[in-house]
Amino acid sequence: MQHTALADQTLELHDPHSFVTKYIWSQDHKVIAIQYGLTAIFVGLVALVLSGLMRLQLGFPDTFDFITPGAYLQFVTMHGMIMVIYLLTALLLGGFGNYLIPLMVGARDMVFPYMNMLSYWMYLLSVIILMASFFVPGGPTGAGWTLYPPQAILQGTPGYDWGIILMLVSLAVFIIAFTMGGLNYVTTVLQARTRGMTLMRMPLTIWGIFTATVLGLLAFPALLVSAIMMLLDKIIGTSFFMPALVSLGENLDYSGGSPVLFQHLFWFFGHPEVYIVALPAFGMVSDVLACHARKNIFGYRMMVWAIVAIGGLSFVVWAHHMYVSGMHPAFGFFFATTTLIIAVPTAIKVYNWVLTLWQGNIHLRVPMLFAIGFIFTFIHGGLTGLFLGNVTIDLPLSDTYFVVAHFHMVMGVSPIMVLFAAIYHWYPLMTGRMLNDTLGKAHFWLTFLGTYAIYLPMHYLGFLGVPRRYFAMGSTDFIPESALSLNASITVSALIVGASQLIFLFNVFWSLRHGAPAGHNPWGATSLEWQTPDVPPKHGNWGPELPTVYRWAYDFSVPGAERDFIPQNEPPDAAHPTSGDHGGTT
Repeated sequence: MQHTALADQTLELHDPHSFVTKYIWSQDHKVIAIQYGLTAIFVGLVALVLSGLMRLQLGFPDTFDFITPGAYLQFVTMHGMIMVIYLLTALLLGGFGNYLIPLMVGARDMVFPYMNMLSYWMYLLSVIILMASFFVPGGPTGAGWTLYPPQAILQGTPGYDWGIILMLVSLAVFIIAFTMGGLNYVTTVLQARTRGMTLMRMPLTIWGIFTATVLGLLAFPALLVSAIMMLLDKIIGTSFFMPALVSLGENLDYSGGSPVLFQHLFWFFGHPEVYIVALPAFGMVSDVLACHARKNIFGYRMMVWAIVAIGGLSFVVWAHHMYVSGMHPAFGFFFATTTLIIAVPTAIKVYNWVLTLWQGNIHLRVPMLFAIGFIFTFIHGGLTGLFLGNVTIDLPLSDTYFVVAHFHMVMGVSPIMVLFAAIYHWYPLMTGRMLNDTLGKAHFWLTFLGTYAIYLPMHYLGFLGVPRRYFAMGSTDFIPESALSLNASITVSALIVGASQLIFLFNVFWSLRHGAPAGHNPWGATSLEWQTPDVPPKHGNWGPELPTVYRWAYDFSVPGAERDFIPQNEPPDAAHPTSGDHGGTT
């Protein structure tokens, strides 16, 4: 019996017949993506408020009685974990991954729509469990977002009882949700591409999401087993991570465990997690830059292989987070070397973005502003990463505000810049409306300049030796008065940046009804998601027949062509007889 390719098979779409099946228990990847996005943005706003509370304490100590030392540590922990896992990972992969993969590869939906639906509801359950920790006795855990044992589960740590248990259970549920979604993404990309959509014709957004998903499927199990092992240590008294110790004058019933083992498991997940967030951002910013510069992406194949190389190398750099943990110095040399090596494919991507802009017909619309802002913040964060990747420099800078500044520039500000660029770019596709341009530019400049006002001074604080995670500095001799004034300035900047996000939220919801109609393909993009018969795309995406792809996704400003873009599904004869397929056919 002859095999029929998955892209050519008739997919059972489970058309919705009621409000509930269309918008709640939906199996349409686009609705699921928006569910992911709204949930992630909500929980991200919670984390934003927590960061504001932390900054109030640091900038104006002894002013707010309700911010106690224990509460401060809880804010630090919940802010970090929410931002990294429940906002960035969920929004980039669960939100944009769900929305864009079937549209960009020419599929009608994900290969497993029902499992896709379940992945969102498991994610929502993980968020509910996490948020519940604010309301249990003792409140959420204050162990720091890395949750290091033994202190994470010992008396004296805020939330050492209910808080840490709910955090670990929530992480386990989140990983189950990610695994269901991730298997869907990988299978859809490999098996459900439409006719002509070869791997080397896929947009870089899909390459970034695909590689990040593979990383997650390999790295998240390390976090899952470490969460389960710590739960067992906490609940039934095993000693996976707990050595023999005395707490509050009592000998505890632990012996033989290794706290450093947890650090290895956590960072074996934790460093690929940086690229689980970064790689989708790399792909999306590449597509935004090419579209709004009206120029093909420079070095497409090099960009693809750089994404793949970064994904592979991300598994051999994890212990550069552990230079102060007492590792053998030989390990430090190895991980410092691999950290410098992974900078090479990352630098290639930065050069290619800049060369894509070079001599392009740049349209400084809001998505482009955020994309260029990303290049600035990412270069800045990457350069400070070279400092911390070197053992001898990292030792004095570890646990200072230099680390906070580096981590937030490369892992916080940079991907959030891309998220904003992506939302402004793809919002017309999702809603059929344009976001307000004036509000968008105000949002960009307040966010971009404000983040520099926050994080540039933190590098200086780090060189002074100001420690991170401290509730209050007090009258520490080596910290000058200027550092306290600088902390107050940083706090004011942070509050302004936080408040400026209200402009974005107002713009998103106001434009749903009052935004200018987007029409079909308002940016003049070439990739498949903009070529659907309907905007926004309907259930099934493509009407009676799937598209056929004839070229790569970056035919902008082709000499002799009638327009300055040629869609991927436009036949060669209709476009221009000499327009080639620079992406290859592999």
